[in-house]
Amino acid sequence: MSKSYSPTWRLISVIVLRPVLTLLIRNKWAGRENIPRKGPVIIAPNHLSYVDWGTDSLFLHVSGRYPTFLIKDSAFKIKFIGPFLHKAGQLPVHRGRADAALVLKDAEKKLAEGAAVVIYPESTATRDPNLWPMVSKTGAARLALSTGAPVIPVAHWGTYDILPYGSKKPKLFPRKTVRTIAGPPVDLSQWAGQQTSAKALRAATAAIMADVTALVAKLRDEEPPAVLYDPSLVSRTIPADSRTATGSAAAPATEAGADST
Repeated sequence: MSKSYSPTWRLISVIVLRPVLTLLIRNKWAGRENIPRKGPVIIAPNHLSYVDWGTDSLFLHVSGRYPTFLIKDSAFKIKFIGPFLHKAGQLPVHRGRADAALVLKDAEKKLAEGAAVVIYPESTATRDPNLWPMVSKTGAARLALSTGAPVIPVAHWGTYDILPYGSKKPKLFPRKTVRTIAGPPVDLSQWAGQQTSAKALRAATAAIMADVTALVAKLRDEEPPAVLYDPSLVSRTIPADSRTATGSAAAPATEAGADST
């Protein structure tokens, strides 16, 4: 089977990005033993900031995996960046189009090649006023149930302090710390093969997000909310200066790198 990416361009990305991310951000990792070194795997992290992709990439690479992200298609149209993303084997998400969900078929092909596919189940940065994970889309669960690939929950905390969601000005100095942790595979066995059942998809998604939220709570050393924030039930936009957590503020927006369901 021919590779759907360029090993040379992947190597270039590691040579360029890994030292930059290590220099600019102080990273603390835990649970790396839960990331399988080989074979297909779905990585399901929480989502706080545009910086997430960078620290998650570094975490996965030091854990022995090169990540394949689902990224908003507009990023593939940017000069130089777009061609690199294609050559590195990243997957475009065509939001707002009838064929948007087809990216999951592409992700299935990547998993068949043994890839580590990263899907942010929330689809965009959390809108929870206190930055807890929110009710998520079913793409990660659908992909897991259709392929049998394990889902590894991942949580990080600290990226929002570097680049608040909706902001274009990173706060790199003083150097910030981002803590990332991976948990054991989510137990989705009771819903295996039920990827066409809406009820099973919702239940499997809830199981994934329960594990992700528990990891976030561990990093924050706080009790998570009893019920996840549901943006579909909020009829108004929450002002950026009212979305706070441990001294941080969040801004509503839309973003790339998510599942398309």
